Amino acid sequence: MPIRQLPSVVVNRIAAGEVIERPAAAVKELVENAIDAGATRIDITLREGGQALIAVADNGQGMSRDELALAVERHCTSKLPDDDLLEIRMLGFRGEALPSIGAVSRLRIVSRPPHGPEEAESAWEIAVEGGVKHAPVPAAHPRGTRVEVRDLFFATPARLKFLKTARSERDQAVDTVRRLAMACPGIAFTVTGDDERVLLRLPAAPSREARLAALLGRDFAENSVPVTAERQGFRLTGQIGLPTLNRGVARDQYLVVNGRPVRDKLLVGAVRGAYQDVLAKDRHPVVALFLDGPPGEIDVNVHPAKAEVRFRDAGLIRGLIVGALRHALEGAGQRSSSTVADAALAAFRPAGPGNGMVETMPRFAFPPSALPGELAEAANRFLGPGEAGSSEAGWGTPGAEASPDLPLGAARAQLHGTYILAETAAGIVLVDQHAAHERLVYERMKEALARNGVARQILLLPEIVELDPALAARVAARADELAQFGLVLEPFGAGAVIVREVPALVPGLDVKSLIRDLADEIEEWGDALALQERVEHVCGTLACHSSVRAGRRLNPAEMDALLRQMEATPNSGQCNHGRPTYVSLALSDIERLFGRR
Repeated sequence: MPIRQLPSVVVNRIAAGEVIERPAAAVKELVENAIDAGATRIDITLREGGQALIAVADNGQGMSRDELALAVERHCTSKLPDDDLLEIRMLGFRGEALPSIGAVSRLRIVSRPPHGPEEAESAWEIAVEGGVKHAPVPAAHPRGTRVEVRDLFFATPARLKFLKTARSERDQAVDTVRRLAMACPGIAFTVTGDDERVLLRLPAAPSREARLAALLGRDFAENSVPVTAERQGFRLTGQIGLPTLNRGVARDQYLVVNGRPVRDKLLVGAVRGAYQDVLAKDRHPVVALFLDGPPGEIDVNVHPAKAEVRFRDAGLIRGLIVGALRHALEGAGQRSSSTVADAALAAFRPAGPGNGMVETMPRFAFPPSALPGELAEAANRFLGPGEAGSSEAGWGTPGAEASPDLPLGAARAQLHGTYILAETAAGIVLVDQHAAHERLVYERMKEALARNGVARQILLLPEIVELDPALAARVAARADELAQFGLVLEPFGAGAVIVREVPALVPGLDVKSLIRDLADEIEEWGDALALQERVEHVCGTLACHSSVRAGRRLNPAEMDALLRQMEATPNSGQCNHGRPTYVSLALSDIERLFGRR
């Protein structure tokens, strides 16, 4: 077949497939344009998940007749005044969104700028159908812009076969708006679905924290810790959830880079590394991180969809994220998510008729009446200290001088040789003694390793590992850093390293596989993560087997000592496997269980 040039309509549809792959991508591009236009309110309408209609209206600066005609041409934009791709400060910059949408749908744009003699009299409207552009015509519209996208992918019906259900596509579009709203707390967002149902309503927020609480819920607001860190011109801020507030998937992990929401494997890997010894492997934390840095150090022109970024120094960013998150988690001390207590209370409550089960404990037919004042005073005197209210079973005698005013209270009893019951000023705390002691031992081991280094074992026969010469050179250059974790190696010719000592904590180590993993990680991230993670995993296993076992009886002094150590130890709200070490129940919650409230 002879080589020929494709028609412009076909070229535009091919290019559109890179930018607009589903309704959520169109929503993203249109909302980003509204944000760049300085809008303070953005309203989005979706019909049939966005396939039938996507409408985005804003109160931004709008466009004149001539600008409107240029806006639907490829590679026309107002966001690169100096044509400098190294200093991108806007969400859009490629000039591909509107032409791509117009190539695969029926596009209508009506816009009115805030000033100008001609524009003040009327707005202007332009239509594009399947890549065919019509001339602008006068229209009626207030200041701002409204973009309507109808019959998405009607010009490329093959793409329709790859769309999911209308509900799934709608949820993807709403999630896209949520991520953009997180990056722009000062803008009000509304998303309306079929039958005028409001899917998302976010008024303009006074702060980023308020917007995060509105998006991620009260549980996240109450069970998260702030993150603040700076390194070499980059600043990381945000909120991260406590380890005991987790999800089954990594959906609720958000990264905003210079005001741009992105999905980046760097974030996933860094968050996993930061939470690796406080969270189970199959669980994922909730985090919202905002990274700001020099635009010249961040490449946002990686893909037409602009959903990915690339950092000049990926190792620096990963180290910044991991270090900041670990520091914030350590600062949380013994805090555990309040959702743990909610789950415990839910286990106590009888199942209601809503889930098809019969209530086992009926509500009171007649609520108890208030006690007369004289009778209440007499009851208080009867149950006062030193009288008949004292327990004869030893529950009321703590045996230690701990105060209930302490964060984890004073130990009152041990239940089933496994759980410590403590009284606090506002309720009770139930501690799993094995899980709590496991965390204490693990943190002491980490502290000792950091202070004294990892014990090393000399190999009787040194191991020679052959690598690509460039990788071998990178590994050898990090020999001093690897020696801190017990791995001693040196160059052995142009394409190999020789390993002479290995960490004594890791018996049966596959040296060749480890060195190859380290070489790959140093090339990708600039850090030797595999060795550190293996050493920490062994420390966690040793801590689990050497901590106090369930079933061991503790005296009151030992129980209180365990509580005090928990209060002074980082990450003591959960064990090394991510399970909570204690459950705290407020007195008001306990009273509700017994119908006293």
